[in-house]
Parts: sequence; structure tokens; C-alpha cells
Amino acid sequence: MNIVKGLFLGSAAALLAVGGAQAADLPLKAKAVEYVKVCSIYGAGFYYIPGTDTCIKLGGYLRADITLNGSGAYNAPAWNGNAGQKNRLANDMVFRSRQDLNIDTRTATEYGVVRTYFDATFSWTSGGPIAGSDANTGVGVYYAFIQFAGFTFGKAVSQFDTPWTGYPGNNTSFLIGGYDDVTGINQVSYTAEFGNGVSASISLEDPSSYLQSGLYNTSNNTTATFPAGVYGTNSYAGVSVPDIVGKVRVDQAWGLFQVSAAAHQVRASYYNTALETSGHPSDTWGYAVQGALSIKNLPTGPGDSINITATYSNGATRYVLGGVSPNSFAIYGNSGIGYQSIAFGGAADGVFAGTNNLNGTSIEKTNAWGVRGAFNHNWSPYWSTSVFGSYTSIDYNGTATNLICANVLASYGAGSTCNPDFRIAQVGTVTRWTPVKNLTFSGEVMYTYLDQGSSGTVTLANPTNGTKPATALYELKDQGVWSGNLRVQRNF
Repeated sequence: MNIVKGLFLGSAAALLAVGGAQAADLPLKAKAVEYVKVCSIYGAGFYYIPGTDTCIKLGGYLRADITLNGSGAYNAPAWNGNAGQKNRLANDMVFRSRQDLNIDTRTATEYGVVRTYFDATFSWTSGGPIAGSDANTGVGVYYAFIQFAGFTFGKAVSQFDTPWTGYPGNNTSFLIGGYDDVTGINQVSYTAEFGNGVSASISLEDPSSYLQSGLYNTSNNTTATFPAGVYGTNSYAGVSVPDIVGKVRVDQAWGLFQVSAAAHQVRASYYNTALETSGHPSDTWGYAVQGALSIKNLPTGPGDSINITATYSNGATRYVLGGVSPNSFAIYGNSGIGYQSIAFGGAADGVFAGTNNLNGTSIEKTNAWGVRGAFNHNWSPYWSTSVFGSYTSIDYNGTATNLICANVLASYGAGSTCNPDFRIAQVGTVTRWTPVKNLTFSGEVMYTYLDQGSSGTVTLANPTNGTKPATALYELKDQGVWSGNLRVQRNF
């Protein structure tokens, strides 16, 4: 009996063991997989972030770009530095390879869409160093902003600017004559949409990175230190009040019309920049206004357009010179009079003079105006051409001219005139070939002409710290330079 009982219990244990093993081998119920779903409500390319109601779009471009006979990448003219001096240190070619990446997210809420946008660039430049971790590598944050209920917080295109920023039809980043902050500017702004393409915006924007031109104390402008286009010690103080910007825009099928205005504080540090007890000029306010027009549906062909802006400023010259161009220009050439010829100019928001409160002057603001535009024509779905140009004028009033010239007249030859006013004219064309969607090859050529106000001859003791000999005689003569650009770009 005990034997039978043992066999029964052993058999039962074996059956339980086998059953347990089989149960352990049975598949468990898997969790549902969350697949990425298309988010069509915000346009092509958006997808839902799994597990959320937020939609995301990734994009960007890769660009290879070479500048010929320029001073920097993206077809910067040879209008200053070694390129302007035409010495053997100048590079005839400047090559830049750039990767751009952007992230766009949107979430629907009871207050409307919450949007974030981030755009960064990674660049390698040879032949013309840029800001970055070394002389060649550069990392840039173009945009980083949040939009909510009509407000924009962060780094975005200025409310003063147009949708095409500094590119009415050009590749070059140096077509001046109007505002350009394609890389964005820190701001807090509000935009009201009134329907039928009509909107209005008001904004507070940080001017410290892009919108402060020179503010020169001309007491330090002497024959011993006088370089071309710089008229003393740059004495801009820190930002006290942001620029106040307003805009009204009408954007419809026929095109766009826009009027913008900005108020810009001009604030000097001290008469003696190393001594706060020397005092300072009183703060003053400059301003800028801009009108913009874009016309579409032209009889010349489908997709053709004309984009044009006209800008005027008083004490706010960066609104006319754009975001990346220099403040001072110096182009050298041949001469039968002196060592060489030179055309130079310097832009400033204002000038003043003095070493203390007793002899110091107030700030004399600088006037500037410019026009910039382009005609864009499509020859076919694969070929297009743009013709573009600009004209820029910098004008110092009589008092400012006297302050600039007072200490350097000894540098000018007999019968010569000292006049810091100058004008820059530019004209160019670019042709693009798009053999497949989002892949474009382009070639651009541009001519830049610097027309200075001074005439006669001048002896430069320190000509822009370049390779030119000290205390050499130069003929004051207008100059023009050609530059070119070749580019291939793949958008995604």
C-alpha cells in the first residue's frame, strides 16, 4: 500500500512539475505598441510624439558654399580687412560647410496652439574665421522661442523685419540698405491677427548683439591714431532700455505691405571710459522706420515676385546696415599720387567729444537711409534668376562732421576735404538650378561700390592695423569690388 501510495504521489508531483513548466512557457499578454502617427493639422512633416498630444517636425538643410574674391563667407565683399587692403594675407576663396537643424513642436490647448521652435547651425569655415570653438568651427543658435496666445518669447525674427529678412532675392548675407536679423533677436512680443491677412505687432527687443553701431568719442581721434573709418573710442554703455518695435502688416494673395518703426536708446559710457567721475553725455533716443512691399502674381510668369524695402534711421544705423555687415569700410586701389588710393567710411549711431563734464558735448546722432530689393523670375520649374540691388547712405550733420574732423585735419593734404559721409551701392544677380526637389545649385555675382565724402589726399599713420606702411600718403578715391558665390544646398 505504501508502495502504491508513493507511486501515486510521485506521478502527481511529476504531472504538476510538467504542467508548471508548460505554464511558464506560455506567452504573456504584450502591451500595445504606440506607433508614430501623422499629425496633419499643422501641415506636412508633423508627427505625434508617442504618448502625447504634441506634434513635432524635424527639418533643416546642408549647404556647401564658396565665396570668391571676398572678405568672408556668404559673398562678403572685399570691403575691409586684408581683402580690402588687397594684400597677400587675403584669401581669394572662403569655403563654408554648414549643417542646419530645426525642431518645431505644436500643441493644441484651450488658449490656442503652444509652439516652440529651435534652429541651430554647425559650420566649418576655411579662409575666413568665424566665432566658435576655434578659428574654423562655429556653432550658432538662430532661433529658440516659445509662442503662446499671440506672444513670442525668445530669439526670433524681429517684428521690425520682413518675411524675407535680408534676402529679397540674393544668396549673399551682405546686401545692406535695410534691416536683417535672419539669425533672430531676443524679444518679448505680441501679435494680433485681425483676419484677411491683417496683423499688428509690438515688441521689446534686446539691441546689444546686433543693433548698436559705433558711438565715438572723437577726442581720441588724432593724427597719430586715426585709422580709416573709425573716429575715436567706441563708448557705448550697457543696455538700459530695450528697443521698442511696432509693425503693421497686410499679407494677401497679391503680395505684402508692411510698415515698421523702432525706438532705440543711444547711451554713452563716460567721457573718459576708464573713469566714471569724468561724467557722460545725456542719454538720447534714436529711431528707425521702414516700408516694405512684395508683389506676386506678376505677368512675367508663375511664382515671379518683386520684394523691396526702404528704411530711414536717426541714431540707429544698424537698422539700415543690416545685422552682420561691418561698421567700418576701407577699400584700397592704385594711384598715381600717393602710395595707393583709398575709399573709407565709418558708421556710427552718434558722436560726441570731451574728457569730462566741463568740456564734454552732447551726442550728435547720425542719419542713415537705404533701399534694397530684388526681382525674382522663374524660367521653368528647374531654373530661376534673381536680380537684386541696394543703395545705402550715411550722413553726419555739420556739428558731428566738425567733431570728427577737428583733430585729424593735419592728416589731410592742401586743398583736401574731410567729410565722413559715405554711400554704398550694390548690384548683383544669382541663377539657381533645382534638378530635383529640395536640391539647388546656384551661382551669384555682386558688385559693391564705395563712394566716400572726403577728397584729395590723406596721410594715414595707422591704416586699420594692416600691412600698409605707417605715415604713407593716400589718394582719396572711390572704389568698387567684385565678388562671387557658388552654393549647393539640400533641404529636408
